Amino acid sequence: MVTQELLRSVDTRPYPSRYPGNRARNERIGRPLKRFARIDEVDEQLLDRIGRRMYARDEIGAALVRAMRRDRDDPERVTMRQFHRALEHGIDSVPDAPAALREFFGVVDAVPDWVDRDLLEKGARAFRRMGRTRNDVLLQLSLIGGYRFGGPPDLLVETGGLTGSTAMRRLGETQKWGTAVGEPGGMRRFGDGFKLTVHVRAMHALVNHRFETNGRWDVERWGLPINQTDQAATLGLFNGTLLLGVRALGYDVSRDESRAVMHLWKYVGWLMGVDEEWLFDSEREQHRFNYHVVLVQDDVTPAGAELSRALVDGQRTLDYGRFSRLRGAYERLRLLSMLHYFLGKQGLADLRLPVVPPVAVAPVLATNLVKSRVIKRSAGGRRFLEYLGDRAARRELAPKFAKAEPEVGALPV
Repeated sequence: MVTQELLRSVDTRPYPSRYPGNRARNERIGRPLKRFARIDEVDEQLLDRIGRRMYARDEIGAALVRAMRRDRDDPERVTMRQFHRALEHGIDSVPDAPAALREFFGVVDAVPDWVDRDLLEKGARAFRRMGRTRNDVLLQLSLIGGYRFGGPPDLLVETGGLTGSTAMRRLGETQKWGTAVGEPGGMRRFGDGFKLTVHVRAMHALVNHRFETNGRWDVERWGLPINQTDQAATLGLFNGTLLLGVRALGYDVSRDESRAVMHLWKYVGWLMGVDEEWLFDSEREQHRFNYHVVLVQDDVTPAGAELSRALVDGQRTLDYGRFSRLRGAYERLRLLSMLHYFLGKQGLADLRLPVVPPVAVAPVLATNLVKSRVIKRSAGGRRFLEYLGDRAARRELAPKFAKAEPEVGALPV
């Protein structure tokens, strides 16, 4: 959450040089979203706030990290052991908890008045019913599609995330977090979804501090490493972009499902420290915001191609069990085929990926039409789709972690 004091300071700062990006290219990429969301005109004031908040951070997380950097004999120093104990058992389980730790958990433990627990559970069930299509969209349109713009991909390359031999495990960690968010009771205080979301917030704060202070990040060009604009834009990939993508793959999303999924990710975004102004109840509001974010994105950088190739070629490195090499080759071609469908030839060229005809999409479309328009119409059918979604999630995670237990990466020291 951005404080009023921070907002006032942001309002006096210039934009980073990445803003306003390649407007003509971005208008072309955003045209389908503009038409779907029926956006008639550009809100210049919103564009201004988007640019300025590239210099805004999660101040609650930043204060926690500063306390972690205190001298070892300082009683206000926060240790990783204290953080994990508070996360797993509550802040009252930490004897003489430092002030910064109490402040951090005082924020994340306080459930906003607008949170509807029943709606969260409905959103989780709708999220699970999407099955493999959910992960297809999040990987192909949300993640790799986002690599067409500079900034966040360049930070991922700098941190070593999603590159080289670690690419598939890092992808698995992201999928593990998303799966936990959608589990029954996952977003209750001691549910895995809640705890992993808070874990990721602390991880982001640590990465932000590291790259703000190590001299390796060009703040004048990109803004802060993990800033409010990029965090809000990333959240939009998990709700609005997801809902658009599954529809494009033939999965019918009802108005109630859309509202529930948006509510689920609104709470996730709040826990992540996204400014509450940019947490949306309706899909259309989210699409409008996403379109304005696209308009001011920077052009593609070499980082986008590096990350994309790592994820595409990484399909052949996984252990699928029997016929692993053949399955790996198939999964790589399937991914490229579906990327063609979502990104087009120009998108593939931007990321230096080979063009494979989008033939893999037809069976996905047919399956989703049956699931969402026939099976989903009954209560038993919906439970069956949730079962299939849970099974698909386990099958997606297993090859990425081999025999290890799926988990999100440890917090950096």
